[in-house]
Amino acid sequence: MKTRIIIVGGGSSGLMAACTAAEAGAEVTLLEQNPSLGKKLLLTGGGRCNVTNNRPEEEIIRHIPGNGKFLHSSFTQFSQYDIMTFFIERGVALKEEDHGRMFPVTDKARTILEAFIEELKRLQVQIRTNIKVERILIENGQVTGVLLEDGEILPADRIILATGGKALPRTGSKGDGYKFAKAAGHTITELYPTEAPITSDADFIRSSELKGLSLRNIALSIKNKKGKTVVSHQMDMIFTHFGVSGPAALRCSMFVHQTMKRDKTETVKMSLDVLPELSLGAAEQQLQKLIKDQPEKSVKNGWKDLMPERYLLFGCSQASIDPQKSLKELTPKEIKAFADFCKNFSFEVNGTHPLDKAFVTGGGVSTKEINPKTMESKLTLGLYFCGELIDYNGYTGGYNITGAFVTGHTAGQHAAAERDE
Repeated sequence: MKTRIIIVGGGSSGLMAACTAAEAGAEVTLLEQNPSLGKKLLLTGGGRCNVTNNRPEEEIIRHIPGNGKFLHSSFTQFSQYDIMTFFIERGVALKEEDHGRMFPVTDKARTILEAFIEELKRLQVQIRTNIKVERILIENGQVTGVLLEDGEILPADRIILATGGKALPRTGSKGDGYKFAKAAGHTITELYPTEAPITSDADFIRSSELKGLSLRNIALSIKNKKGKTVVSHQMDMIFTHFGVSGPAALRCSMFVHQTMKRDKTETVKMSLDVLPELSLGAAEQQLQKLIKDQPEKSVKNGWKDLMPERYLLFGCSQASIDPQKSLKELTPKEIKAFADFCKNFSFEVNGTHPLDKAFVTGGGVSTKEINPKTMESKLTLGLYFCGELIDYNGYTGGYNITGAFVTGHTAGQHAAAERDE
């Protein structure tokens, strides 16, 4: 008799778990509360679906700063290269873009979803949409099935929870999986938004003087209360009416929450370096060289190639320099003050956009209570977890979806396997 598996959640990890379990010979039923599958999947990668990242495993793990090491065992069973093969073998041509990001050649997330749906049909997975699970049924420490909201009971030998986190609730991710896990005795670590824009009450933010200004290839850092750098990311960013956003800010966001919690403070210091390739001394020398080459030019015109004009004028204000002043009139103190601004403009930030506006959920079902080799609960026999529901989180760039696919595959494979009695 085939192993009966119910998968709760038809997102990235649930789709992969369903395909894997059915391929391994199980009788699979996939339950999804939305009218259709893959609602959040269709939004990933700006609607293009960044399916994985073509970097070595260790580098991918480093880009999953929230408990990424938990995924090592899953990667040995199903790697980023296996993800690529999975789609290529199902007729999806892939292409590589900057930073190793892999996309379908069509540039449409729907291409990925349709490949999954065709595979589910081929494997005769029963798909039920518009289905709301009320609770997981457990007897004598083992799953027996699920109770649906309408009172129907679906029996099962194994259950895979792939319900996602609490980010982007409009996609259906409302945190039901945490409730099910908690009822099975699991610890849910504190949930917090990650990959979210950062907020600040700094005067220059409140005045909107830099609103809409983008900076390329800068280094954005979070400092702890002792002044030590917690994390630094060299990417692009943008100033907004509420704080900062863009790739560098999104990657720093989880560390804003962690540092505030660790330091027991309501704000943390953020530092911005617009000349990350230069040391402070080299930056000062660069300013001196420009002064020597064109002493008659105004500060505004003589230093205009260093950064966007709005940020240059803002820097002049911060360093108490008249931008109309000629370069040769600058004092050593003013030059040093501007170099300091270039390398270390600091301001306080007080949090991020809330979880319902974040791209990814931090926290979740404790990894200490999940077997990393199988994704099975250590507390309840036959209960498996995968995807964002688990307490791990990565940066944007194909890392979170890679985690979803590898944990989904691991859960599906082991849920379908015969037990060693």
